[in-house]
Amino acid sequence: MRHSKKKGDQTPLPEQDVMGSENDFAPGGGNSAARGGDTSFDQGGSNAAADGSGPAGAASEGATESRVDSDVASERERYLRLAAEYDNYRKRSAKERSDAGTRAQADLVRQLIEALDDVARFAHVDPATTDATTVVQGVDMVEKKLLKALGGAGLEIVNPVGETFDPALHEAVATEPTTAKEDDHVVSRVYQPGYVFKSQLLRPARVVVKQWNG
Repeated sequence: MRHSKKKGDQTPLPEQDVMGSENDFAPGGGNSAARGGDTSFDQGGSNAAADGSGPAGAASEGATESRVDSDVASERERYLRLAAEYDNYRKRSAKERSDAGTRAQADLVRQLIEALDDVARFAHVDPATTDATTVVQGVDMVEKKLLKALGGAGLEIVNPVGETFDPALHEAVATEPTTAKEDDHVVSRVYQPGYVFKSQLLRPARVVVKQWNG
């Protein structure tokens, strides 16, 4: 027995028409919403890596700071080491100069010991049994020993009798007239000799200078 379709009955649409084509959900398919979401996610990740805000950028920044801190510590250690070496060098140089000066003074004193022995002997002679000639000869011998020792150390005596007056080495304490023009500014007498030690003037010679008034 046939059943006729009643008016108003509707045949359901196929399932694929309701749910959509399978190609719409396949990889590379036409689901623009899914593809657009993937694209936005990829771009966002790339931007985060590019501007350093991601984990890789933070790690790189931390490594740079660590390297800078290491370099600063290395330079500080190097500076402290150089400062310590310079301080040791300065102290060693000062000690060497002091020791050199002490050795030089000791050498000079060593040369004066014999002259001091002679002075001691003549300072304690019995005036009742020693004549003046002996004392004078003894003092002359001591003077020669002293001058020899000091001369060996670099001392020079400035005794410019008959030489032209030199203001760098002489000090004029008086003048005396002269009738000869060639004797003008010539030293006639020495009141007190001068001394030069290794090109350094210790004391100028105090002299009397001739003066021609023409």
